Amino acid sequence: MVRKTLLFIVFFLTIAESKPLAIQKPKIFKDQNITGWMMSEKLDGIRGVWDGKHLYTKNGNLIHAPKYFTNEFPPFALDGEIWSKREDFENIQSIVLDKIPCKRWKTLTYNVFEAQTQKGDFLQRLSIVKKFESKYLKLIKQIKCKSKEELDRYLKEIELKGGEGVIVKNPVLDYFSGRSSHLLKVKSFKDMEAKIIGYKSGKGKYKNMLGSFKVKLKNGVIFNLGGGLSDKIRKNPPPLGSIVTFKYYSFTKQGKPKFASFMRVREAE
Repeated sequence: MVRKTLLFIVFFLTIAESKPLAIQKPKIFKDQNITGWMMSEKLDGIRGVWDGKHLYTKNGNLIHAPKYFTNEFPPFALDGEIWSKREDFENIQSIVLDKIPCKRWKTLTYNVFEAQTQKGDFLQRLSIVKKFESKYLKLIKQIKCKSKEELDRYLKEIELKGGEGVIVKNPVLDYFSGRSSHLLKVKSFKDMEAKIIGYKSGKGKYKNMLGSFKVKLKNGVIFNLGGGLSDKIRKNPPPLGSIVTFKYYSFTKQGKPKFASFMRVREAE
């Protein structure tokens, strides 16, 4: 009986650490009319969903944040990005996905873009969160977009600073979940995932290091991905079978991504 009880507890805890989450997901911006919508920088960090007591990844896995980090968070649900600075994704990921919190959590902040259980339109929901801003909890700056031209200027400004892109959102609606045309992702490039199936050795200054990955797309297209690799990745490449995200601008006649550049390794979130 005791053994069955222990097995049940283990089973329950396993489920508790991995539960499906109903979150908002953006569609791709394709010149829709976004006049009067709110625009903000799309932070390149780890998405974190706060349930009032704990942080979870977008896939429902528990994030082992130190108590001081979440101590002043409100007792209601939030959605946001755990982030440090632009072009720092690998470092952020290594901190957030570690099951034993390290001192580097002090370099991170939780940047909120939703309060899913609060009533009112988008800005009304965020106004409630503003009362809880603290050292580790911040509101992502929202700017009212007056035109497509203003959006283009803002996107260019963000990308010149090393940012990933912009999110635009219809501000007049109550909270909704799922993928919606009322929430759009704006980038000057596209991104895609591929599986590592091989390696190519580096030359010159990259001798004895990784030169490029041999990767395979879901449709079976194979190509070499070498652009955008950091020295850290070149010295310690992820294992075969890992999934990587890369950015690109279009496709060749052979279906290979043009100007492909490595962004990150997808780890279990």
